[in-house]
Amino acid sequence: MEKVVHHTVLLVVVTIFLLICHSEQLQSSQTLTLLRIKKLLNFPAILSDWNSKTDFCNSEPTVVCYEGNITQVHLIGEKGAPLLPRNFSIDSFVTTLVRLPDLKVVTFVSLGLWGPLPGKLARLPSLEIVNMSSNFLYGGIPQEFSSLTSLQTLILDDNMLAGRLPDWLSSLPLLTVLSVKKNSFNGSLPASFAYLENLRVLALSHNHFYGDVPDFSRLTNLQVLELEDNGFGPKFPRLGNKLVTLVLSKNRFRSGIPSELISYYQLEWLDLSFNSFVGPFPPALLALPSITYLNIAGNKFTGMLFSNQSCNPDLKFVDLSSNLMTGSVPDCLRSDSTEKVVLYAKNCLSTSKQNQHPLQFCRNEALAVGILPDKKKQKETSKTVLALGIIGGIFGGVALVGLIFLIYRRMHYKAIKKSPTRSITENASTATGYTSKLLSDARYISQTMKTGALGLPGYRTFSLEELEEATNNFNTSAFMGEGSHGQMYRGLLKDGTYVAIRCLKMKRRHGTQNFMHHIELISKLRHRNLVSALGHCFECYLDDSSVSRIFLVFEYVPNGTLRSWISDEHSKRSLTWSQRIAVSIGIAKGIQFLHTWIVPAVYRNNLKITDILLDYNFVAKISSYNLPLLANNTGKKVSQGISSSGSKDHGINARMKEGERSDVYDFGVILLEIIKGGPVKSEKQVDALRDQIQLAITTNREARRSMVDPAVNRSCLDQSLKTMMEVCVKCLLKNPEERPSIEDVLWNLQYAAQVQDAWRGESQTSSEGSPV
Repeated sequence: MEKVVHHTVLLVVVTIFLLICHSEQLQSSQTLTLLRIKKLLNFPAILSDWNSKTDFCNSEPTVVCYEGNITQVHLIGEKGAPLLPRNFSIDSFVTTLVRLPDLKVVTFVSLGLWGPLPGKLARLPSLEIVNMSSNFLYGGIPQEFSSLTSLQTLILDDNMLAGRLPDWLSSLPLLTVLSVKKNSFNGSLPASFAYLENLRVLALSHNHFYGDVPDFSRLTNLQVLELEDNGFGPKFPRLGNKLVTLVLSKNRFRSGIPSELISYYQLEWLDLSFNSFVGPFPPALLALPSITYLNIAGNKFTGMLFSNQSCNPDLKFVDLSSNLMTGSVPDCLRSDSTEKVVLYAKNCLSTSKQNQHPLQFCRNEALAVGILPDKKKQKETSKTVLALGIIGGIFGGVALVGLIFLIYRRMHYKAIKKSPTRSITENASTATGYTSKLLSDARYISQTMKTGALGLPGYRTFSLEELEEATNNFNTSAFMGEGSHGQMYRGLLKDGTYVAIRCLKMKRRHGTQNFMHHIELISKLRHRNLVSALGHCFECYLDDSSVSRIFLVFEYVPNGTLRSWISDEHSKRSLTWSQRIAVSIGIAKGIQFLHTWIVPAVYRNNLKITDILLDYNFVAKISSYNLPLLANNTGKKVSQGISSSGSKDHGINARMKEGERSDVYDFGVILLEIIKGGPVKSEKQVDALRDQIQLAITTNREARRSMVDPAVNRSCLDQSLKTMMEVCVKCLLKNPEERPSIEDVLWNLQYAAQVQDAWRGESQTSSEGSPV
C-alpha cells in the first residue's frame, strides 16, 4: 500500500515538474518572439525597456497575459513616426507575430509600418481587436480577414489603403467598430452593410466614397456614423434613431432634412455642414435633449428663427452660417460665455452682428434653388410673377422682331462670306454638384485637392471677348508655343490673374453638348501637381452651330519648365538634390492622381520633362496630360514619344495596365534627366544610360557619383542617390510587366527624400540653399 502511495506522489511531482518546465519554455518562447518584434521595428524608443529579463506578463503595460499566455500587445509610437527602414518586411513582422497564437488584441499605431496590409493576420483566429492606424499600409483589405469570425473592432485610420470596401465585411458576425478614416478608399458602400446588426461605429471620413448611403435604418445599435469629406449623396441617408454622432459634412447631399431627425433623442453631435441641403431648417434640432454640437453651415437651409426659440442648455457649439434663414437670433443662443460658440453670419437675420445679407437676398436665393416661399407670401409673389410675365411678353415680342431681322441679315451675310464664327459659352457643371453620369460614378477628390485648398479661382466659362482682351487679340507677343494639343497663349485677365490659354481647332463638327462630358471632367481635375483648368470657351460656326474652336484656360505656372532648371547649359540656376527629389515625388503624385483618383483614369500621357512646370515654390505641375477632349476630338493620336510599351491592347484591363506602365516608362526618362543633369534625346541614349546606371548601382559610391549632375554631386547622400537610381532603372525596363507600379515608385522616392532630409538635419551644407 505504501508503495502505491509512493508511486502516486512521485507521478504528481513529475507532472508538476513537467508543467513548470513547459510553462518556462512557453514563457521563454514568448519572450524571444517579443524581442524579435522589437528588432523588426528597428528598436523603437517605446520598447527600450524590453530585454530578456523582462517579465512581460506581470510588469509590462504594453503586454497583457491570461493564464501565462500573451493575449494583447499594445504598441503606440510617437505621432508622425517616419517610415521604417527599407529592409523592414511587413511579411516577416506578421510571421513573427503569429507565433503568439492566443493573441486577441493587437494595437500597432504610429510605428512606421509600411507595405500591403498583411493577410497573414488571419492566422490568429482569436483576434477580436485590430488597430493599425497612422502607418504607411497600402493596398486593400485582404480576403483572408473574412475568416476572422471573432473580429469585433477593425481600425485602419490614416494609412494609404485604397480600393473598395469588400462586400464580405458584412459576413463578420461580431463586427462592432469599422474605422478606415484618412485613406484612399473609393466606390460606393456595399448594400450588405445594412445587415451588420452589431455595428456601433462606422467611420469612413476623408476617403473617396460616393453614391447613396445604404439603408441603415435596421442598424439599431449604430451610434456613430462619420462620413465627412467624401462624395456621398444626394439623398439624406436612412438611419436608426439611436445615433449619438452623425457627421455628413463636405459631401454631395442635396435633399432636405427628414422629419424623423427631430426624434433622435440620443443625438449629441450633428454636422451637416458644406453640402447643398435645401428646405426648411427644423428649429427643434436646437432643443434635442442630448445635443451639444450642431453645425449646418454652408448649405441652402431656409426658415424663420424666433427670439423665444428654446435650446438645449448644454449646447456648446452652434454654426448656422451661410444659409438662407430669416427672423431673429434665438435668445437662448445669445451668450457672452467663452464656453459656448454661436455662429450665424451670412444669413438674413434681423441683427447687426456677424455680417447679415438683406432679406431679399435669402428670398431670391431660395427661389433660385427651387424652394417655394411661405403661403402667406404667395399672393405677393404671384403679383410679381404676373408683372414679370407682362414685361417678359413685351420683351419677347421685341426679341421676335429682332430674331426675324437677324435671320434676314444672316442669309444676306452668308451670300458674302462662308461659315463665319461666333463665340458661345456653356456651363460645365451646376453649382449644386456633379450632373453627368461620369462624375456621379467618379472617385471624388479629397478636400486637399479642392479649389479652395489649391488657392485657385473656381472653374467658369469665358467669353471670346474676354480671352481676346487678355491676349491682346491673340497677339504674337502672347504666343507661348504650339504642340500636338494646340497653340498656347499667355493672357492677363481683368482681375490681374495670369493664365495660359490653349486653342484647339476642331476637325469634326459637333455641337457643344458633345463636348460637355469632357469639359465636366476637365473642370474637376484639381490637384497640387497638375496644371489645373480654370475655364473654357466654345467658338461655333453660325451656319450649323457646330464647334470650330475650343479655348481651355489653365493656371499660369511662372517658373518655366523643369528642363530649364536641370539641363539648360546657358543658365546658372539649378535645383538642389533635395529639390529634385521633391519634384520627382510631385510628378509621381500627379501621375498617381490621373491613374487612380478619377474615373475614367487618364493613361498614356506622353510625359516629357518639358511638360513639367515649376511654380513659385518649385512645386512640380504636369502641364500636358492625355485628356479625352485633347486626344479624341482633335483628330490626333497621342504619340508615345520615347515610350516603348510595344504590345497590342487586349481588353480594357490590358489597355489600362499597358497605359500605366507606359507612363511609368516616361517618368523613368524624366528621372534619368533629373539625375544626369542633361537632356536625353533618343531611345538609344536612354538604353545606354540605363545600363550605365545599373552598373554604377552594383559597383561603388564613386561610380554612382560619376553619373550624377556635378551641380548636386556634393549635396546628395549616397543612399538617397542609389535609391533614385534604382527607381529610374526599374521604370526603364524593356518589359512593361516588370516595371513598378506608380505607388511603388512613389514610396521609394519618399524613402529617398527621408534619407536625404535626415542627413541634411545632421550636416547642413551651403549648397542646399535656394537655386541660384
